[in-house]
Amino acid sequence: MKVSELGEFGLIELVSKVVDANRDSESAAWKQVLVGIGDDTAAWQGDGCVQLATTDSLVQGTHFDLKYMHWEDLGWKAIAVNLSDIAAMGGVPKYAMVSLALPGELDANCVVRLYQGMVEVASRFDVAIVGGNIASADKVNITVSLIGSLKGKTPLLRSAALPGDLVAVTGYTGLAAAGLQMLKHKLKLDPKSSELLSEAHLKPVPRVKEGQNLLRLGVKAAIDISDGLIADLTHVCKASKVSATINKDLVPVHNILETHFPDDCERLALAGGEDYELLFTASNTVMEKVKRSVSCPVTVIGEITEGTPGKVKIVDNAGRTPDWQKKGWEHFKSER
Repeated sequence: MKVSELGEFGLIELVSKVVDANRDSESAAWKQVLVGIGDDTAAWQGDGCVQLATTDSLVQGTHFDLKYMHWEDLGWKAIAVNLSDIAAMGGVPKYAMVSLALPGELDANCVVRLYQGMVEVASRFDVAIVGGNIASADKVNITVSLIGSLKGKTPLLRSAALPGDLVAVTGYTGLAAAGLQMLKHKLKLDPKSSELLSEAHLKPVPRVKEGQNLLRLGVKAAIDISDGLIADLTHVCKASKVSATINKDLVPVHNILETHFPDDCERLALAGGEDYELLFTASNTVMEKVKRSVSCPVTVIGEITEGTPGKVKIVDNAGRTPDWQKKGWEHFKSER
């Protein structure tokens, strides 16, 4: 079977099976592993605290287009997407390592600007960039590995959602995908809308403090929205072996989407990726604590239910089940 037929998540499952089949239960390293392949970060018991690690790549032509993305923005985003993974576990980010694959004819000043963007967002979240690697390639490929830690014994997990939990999301969804549309198609919007959508796509701000607060307040299950709200909720439901029902009319849609993308705002909010908001589940008691304590908007959009693992049912205010075929991003399958 080709990789394109298997898809991103099928490939992850295949790799995980290979690793798990050769896992040495007597190994000191494996004995300390708490979370392996399949969640937002890996986690293991370090000396004195739980350690977290994640890595992500941005590939020219797949994740970004330098026709409308400045090098500083690219640097920001390369670090930010990894920060968001740490946020989804409730962790504290600490150290970043950067590997670059670059064309030889690239102007060195572009690399300086790239790192200026990285340093800007890393400094904002008290992260040190401590090393990496450089190689030649036909197009730009940026891979960041981020190490963090946990102020507790158990991170937020995709696999911890329970039937009866409420499903909630921070902030708004769909803004990053709308920003991408605006930039790709050179749409002319008013200055305020243009700035907000550009920032949402080019310079997302990960919910690091919010993730730590969710963990502190008793939330058990979370994920960051990178592939799209429905797609990422599906990941949680599969990992937790549960189903979910969400009300599409409760999903927080920014008025800029309703104004400038009236015919597409529902798809953007439900399937648009790269928002890097946090999607999480919790009991009603914990959810009330979260809404009182977290500074950003928190919106309850549905409930975790028993049923087919990974199934997400969408309803509206009238209880109707609209036809919904759109999915979020998946490497290889979406690229086809």
